[in-house]
Amino acid sequence: MSVASTFVGSSRSSSFNLGAYLDARSRAINRALDRFLPTARTKPGTIHRAMRYSLFAGGKRIRPALCLAAAEACGGQVQAAMALACAVECIHTYSLIHDDLPAMDDDDFRRGKPTNHKVFGEGIAILAGDALLTQAFEIAAQAKGWPRHPHRTIFQELTRAAGSLQLIAGQVADLEGEGKSVSAGQLRYIHERKTSALLCCAVRLGGMSANCTPAQLSALTDFGYHVGLAFQVIDDILDVTQTSEQLGKTAGKDHAAKKATYPAILGLDRSRKIALQLTNKAYSALRPFKGRAVALEALARYLLERDR
Repeated sequence: MSVASTFVGSSRSSSFNLGAYLDARSRAINRALDRFLPTARTKPGTIHRAMRYSLFAGGKRIRPALCLAAAEACGGQVQAAMALACAVECIHTYSLIHDDLPAMDDDDFRRGKPTNHKVFGEGIAILAGDALLTQAFEIAAQAKGWPRHPHRTIFQELTRAAGSLQLIAGQVADLEGEGKSVSAGQLRYIHERKTSALLCCAVRLGGMSANCTPAQLSALTDFGYHVGLAFQVIDDILDVTQTSEQLGKTAGKDHAAKKATYPAILGLDRSRKIALQLTNKAYSALRPFKGRAVALEALARYLLERDR
């Protein structure tokens, strides 16, 4: 029996054309990112080429797509959420560039291409990550702000998710846990911060761009938290079940580095059940939207069933 066979998603999400939705959203996101970033010819050209190399390396744009879908679920407009969606993608890409560095995960491939430091060198890769993180806030500043969610709230949301209590905390705990015995609770702490925090932030920002109500924001937070954890559990599973060619990055790196993962601690079958349980909780969180969150529902299913 497949993991998805007991997914509680509605018939709406299973019939929703997610492929077409993601294609359209990815094109719009890429056009916006291209406008927001300095051109590759802008001096100093090396840093802008490095930034663009990783940002346009072929990612699936899941986080910005979730941001836009959350805005739609709350009755908002895609264009109003676009700056925030792009800001989140810049933060995500910066984290990948730094994640791949020799001092961190030391990976040679990302999204099927040589990692940033393999192309531009470690120094430029560090600076490209720094620049993308900074660029994210310049982009977010172009959002207009909303009555319930002014600019101060938007910036607090981004800084909290990317800072030392969330994204960076997860990476620190991940590094410190290598080669050590890590409990399931400690592993959940890592995944909550390293992956779920920024994904949840993307969903929350989408809602904020629609001037969402406190109840809507609470529902989106619940959704983002659970789908973000499920995303990382599936990532752990794929690291041991897929090839490097399928993943677009080096397979088996977590096992080789003796990293704590769900399959390593709980086994594959239990890990798959946990991913399903988390996804069902994420789906259930969308009930208050009464059918208006079909894109989020479909994305939750996609993230559960993905193979790379």
